[in-house]
Amino acid sequence: MESIYKIIDVVGTSRNSWEEAAKNAVETAGKSLEDLRVAEVVKLDMAIDKNKVVAYRARVNISFKYRAG
Repeated sequence: MESIYKIIDVVGTSRNSWEEAAKNAVETAGKSLEDLRVAEVVKLDMAIDKNKVVAYRARVNISFKYRAG
């Protein structure tokens, strides 16, 4: 049986690291989506306030199995 996957774009944040930001994106998406398959980090950036890094952000493409109907 062939499978079809949908890809969504999400942004995770963390005060500690890009890795934690990416993990937060995947784990939060997993609370409302089923059958997550692959996560691809496509962009990393930081939020800055008063010349200080206040958050790490990871933009992640996540694929999950598409179910018709």
